[in-house]
Amino acid sequence: MSNNSVSRQEKNAVFSDVLRALQQEEVIAYPTEAVFGLGCDPDSEKAVNALLALKQRPWQKGLILIAANYEQLKPYVDDSALSDEQRATIFSCWPGPVTWVIPARPETPNWLTGSFGSLAVRVSDHPLVQQLCMQYGKPLVSTSANLSGQEPCRTIEEIRIQFGPSLPVLVGQVGGRLNPSEIRDALTGKQFRQG
Repeated sequence: MSNNSVSRQEKNAVFSDVLRALQQEEVIAYPTEAVFGLGCDPDSEKAVNALLALKQRPWQKGLILIAANYEQLKPYVDDSALSDEQRATIFSCWPGPVTWVIPARPETPNWLTGSFGSLAVRVSDHPLVQQLCMQYGKPLVSTSANLSGQEPCRTIEEIRIQFGPSLPVLVGQVGGRLNPSEIRDALTGKQFRQG
């Protein structure tokens, strides 16, 4: 057996462990375009509350959903609130490191939207995020992997230092971007965070 097939088997085992953790409403860490993200099942209030507690983040701030494609985000955002032009602008940046704030569907839970009527969403171009969301069949919550006041983690070693050895981590490299994703308002184009 070649080294390549062994490492592929190891990666698949790690991948299946991360998928199992998501199904069991646990928080995971995974590489994104710039930093590691903390994620969980967006439909599990238990998992989101665990993520917020781990991150020491107030629920009112809302969260980002990261997906493999726009179809995965449609159950959470009000697509009818977007004009064709706004949709074209969003799609011109995706997949990629731009997060768009789109009006949320009325049934989207406030553990995702926080105190807002909108939701921040992104279609990632990171191959492992794409694969993870496709295999899980839905988007994931995505927030930078760091404790409050600490720098975002860019390596598995930094994840272990900040969060300990028990957090499930999808093994892989972050993309080459220096900054977390840019955040823009889908309706106005206003920039909330520079990328």
